[in-house]
Amino acid sequence: MRIVVAAVGKLKRGAESDLSERYRERAAKSGRGIGLRSLELVEITESRARDAQRRMLEESIALQNVIPDGAATVLLDPRGEMIDSHSFAKRLRALSDAGRDAAFVIGGPDGLAPTLVEEAELRLAFGPQTWPHQLVRIMLLEQIYRAITILSGHPYHRD
Repeated sequence: MRIVVAAVGKLKRGAESDLSERYRERAAKSGRGIGLRSLELVEITESRARDAQRRMLEESIALQNVIPDGAATVLLDPRGEMIDSHSFAKRLRALSDAGRDAAFVIGGPDGLAPTLVEEAELRLAFGPQTWPHQLVRIMLLEQIYRAITILSGHPYHRD
């Protein structure tokens, strides 16, 4: 299984970037034992278009271009489904067992084009609040790492 996290915006050097990379590395290393081939982070430059609809469209096209063919597309969306860590791990396991890759997509401030939203297999929420994309990226990478540790049989403090 290959996992791609595609996000609009670039993290600047500092604490957020360091923490994001820390969870990405930990997940990639831990995931080898359960068949994770790679965990890639792809940053999409924010559109400079003046019109919000145009920005959303340009960013969505750029995001679609980095989603691997046949991958399950999961959008991070505050109106999406809220699932616990075990359920998240089970969904990753199901994708892996089916031989599929996963692409997690974090849109920009204007959102995502309807065509990309319609193609998604899952819209995932980290609660009803609005989170900065930097924190969403970190929380997503942490949850991917947590799911991998659950699937690897490590003790989980909620069990």
